Amino acid sequence: MLVSPSPTEGVSTPPVEPDGWRYERKRPSLAEVFGTISTRPTGSFWRKLASFLGPGYLVAVGYMDPGNWATSLAGGSKFGYALLTIALLSNLMAILLQALCARLGIGAGRDLAQACRDAFPRAIAWPLWLLAELAICATDLAEVIGTAIGLNLLFGIPLELGVLITALDVFIILWMQNMGFRWIEAFVVTLLGVITVCFGIQIAMADPDWGAVIKGFAPTTEIVTNPDMLYLALGILGATVMPHNLYLHSGVVQTRRYGSSVADRREAINFATLDSTIALMFALLINASILILAAATFNKVGKTDVAELGEAHSFLAPLLGSTIAPTLFGVALLCCGLNSTVTATLSGQIVMEGFLDIRLPSWARRLVTRSIAIVPAAIVTIWYGEKGTAELLILSQVVLSLQLPFAVVPLVMFTADRRKMGELVAPRWVTAFAVLTAVIIIALKIKLIIDFLVAGQT
Repeated sequence: MLVSPSPTEGVSTPPVEPDGWRYERKRPSLAEVFGTISTRPTGSFWRKLASFLGPGYLVAVGYMDPGNWATSLAGGSKFGYALLTIALLSNLMAILLQALCARLGIGAGRDLAQACRDAFPRAIAWPLWLLAELAICATDLAEVIGTAIGLNLLFGIPLELGVLITALDVFIILWMQNMGFRWIEAFVVTLLGVITVCFGIQIAMADPDWGAVIKGFAPTTEIVTNPDMLYLALGILGATVMPHNLYLHSGVVQTRRYGSSVADRREAINFATLDSTIALMFALLINASILILAAATFNKVGKTDVAELGEAHSFLAPLLGSTIAPTLFGVALLCCGLNSTVTATLSGQIVMEGFLDIRLPSWARRLVTRSIAIVPAAIVTIWYGEKGTAELLILSQVVLSLQLPFAVVPLVMFTADRRKMGELVAPRWVTAFAVLTAVIIIALKIKLIIDFLVAGQT
């Protein structure tokens, strides 16, 4: 008979059914910051919500990474505002799956990596760990390269040197985490604010057709009947949910200190879900802004094939009639890349600790997980230059597509299992929508992989 682990100081570990997990939880997720942020057991709704705000914004960063920028730029430049409805649909899917992550982390007291380790035999858990590490590497590669491109556009720093500079974020995270996890959240939110200001100014310069913007959020049959539009729509949907975000969210929600009773944990789930929902709507605002900017500038003048970040940067100045526009674009890209590398590093720590329960100093864990992504990115960039970097970005998206089902399916399984979740099991209607969402995303990922393989043979 399994016994729940003893509570960490100041935090009661949620009880679980004895037969719900194969193994007991050995230690909490992100142990050095677990339960370090107090929530208000009493007080107004807004005071309680404020204490839970933060983790959702770390998650939202993954939905506006450089890979998402490319699909939004391509969609806006080629089809104007029509694909805004796809951006909205993909965001709704993300909200649902991230809500399940918050439920798992708070209701079961485990992040997704720990849950896989404690629920499956090693013959299954170890391959899942390897796949998760590949996904973290693929994610980190894209973020590292995006940051390097931002440094290149703004300061002319060679991509090879820019890739190496991104390794410094390991020390930034260590410094801020020593001061408290709220500092990491504040850092991320501040950069998100800079991104918002940059796009706000650029959109004001572009002066989009707001009537067409509103219509763009309404579904249209042309998306299905137009093969080219359908392909880009699939690209936007297929790039929506990244595996590392599922591990990240289920871990960082446990930085909050809440009660151990069912009522306390249910309230914590509700506030954590509201936090991620608000943050993901903010991510939708950024992604929609990128698409609107591309539609109001490139599509408007007939430039329908803009998909590269460097191209967009160089075209903005003549189209908007201002030299500040490309600078704002570069600043936003750099902030986005920095944010993404920070959250990807945290995701790597959660995956490694959760699956392996390793006990290394925090600086060593972060250095190892960061090096796994930095080293191949640096080698490819130095050896092959910009061309190799572009190919590496494509490869990273294929790897993510292959790994996603191995993160989404366990998440839905765990949160729907009453033996594991007890009274905090996901409602049946939530599980039904989650299953539908998982099937759609997995199908889209498979199609994108097939398209990639077919394209490679032609």
